[in-house]
Amino acid sequence: MSFELLEKFRDPELCRKLLDKMRGELTDELRFMEVCGTHTVAIFQSGLRSLLPEKIVHLSGPGCPVCVTHESEVNAFLDLAGNERVILATFGDLMRVPGEGRRNLKKAQADGARIKVVYSPFDTLKLAKENPDALVVFIGVGFETTAPTIAGTMKMARRQGIRNLRVLCFHKTVPTALDALLSDTAINLDGFILPGHVSAIIGTDPYDFIAEKYGKSAVVTGFEPLDILQSLNQMIEWRNTGEAHVANNYTRIVGEHGNPKAMEIMYEVFEPCDALWRGIGMIPGSGLEIRPEWEEFDAKKEFGIVITDGPALKGCKCGDILKGIKQPDECPLFGKACTPADPVGPCMVSTEGSCAAYYKYKLD
Repeated sequence: MSFELLEKFRDPELCRKLLDKMRGELTDELRFMEVCGTHTVAIFQSGLRSLLPEKIVHLSGPGCPVCVTHESEVNAFLDLAGNERVILATFGDLMRVPGEGRRNLKKAQADGARIKVVYSPFDTLKLAKENPDALVVFIGVGFETTAPTIAGTMKMARRQGIRNLRVLCFHKTVPTALDALLSDTAINLDGFILPGHVSAIIGTDPYDFIAEKYGKSAVVTGFEPLDILQSLNQMIEWRNTGEAHVANNYTRIVGEHGNPKAMEIMYEVFEPCDALWRGIGMIPGSGLEIRPEWEEFDAKKEFGIVITDGPALKGCKCGDILKGIKQPDECPLFGKACTPADPVGPCMVSTEGSCAAYYKYKLD
């Protein structure tokens, strides 16, 4: 997309008109949740959060891959970092995620662990070739956005005969998490701004249950101010008429059926499994695990890793924040014991975390 076209989605005059329309048509409180870390940052960075009418309550959901990675999963890859056979390959945003005792990969690296930050899963192919005496383990976290590329990496490794590459798979799927949130009576939501990146892979069909089962509205949304305001206005309109729909307002990127080829590759290598989510707990069928026919790449089987639920980080309220029960500044550690320079929880670590965004663009 050209810069000129992108700028049209940031037009201040059009934004003002949509905000005025919102104020004129909003009769009751509207509690919406965005389910993407990029939306979290976009809403704060653009100043929209401070411009929205008071009756609109913005909640951040479990859309930051680093943030929803369970404490037990973090401890598992931290333990693996101490294995002398292993070179851990990871995206950079996992380096400072704290585990038990405030351990993290950055500290493990400083203590001598072999940890390499990669920019693409495909970088691990070169890393494995250059280190034939080591076992290169890629930490696979994230949603449907990243899973197909990791599946593609494994397929390429098999074709090239690379035998010293493993994947520690902690992938999760978004629609199942939204189902779990809506079934929780403690969570008060009117609708969702749905993630653009994930939806580019899975399409819109997997979200239909939001309207059909729960009577809530949801809109697949882009990341510019006009995208977000248009979606909120649409939710207000449906609320006023007593309707509930799932719609796609990001048609310049997202198709109804997503990317069938990416989905085919993903499910060729992975299959659904139960998964632990930080703050939410076990959600049946919400994870992805490596299929038995690809088990030569499975780090869990290689090292006998079993993930079990355990205690949350002491004092950290990331779990409640990810469920929309608390705002970041309602955590007693926020801005005090927990800052971006010295984070206690993952919501302050990741640049897409709601605590980090709230801290950087904090409102008085």
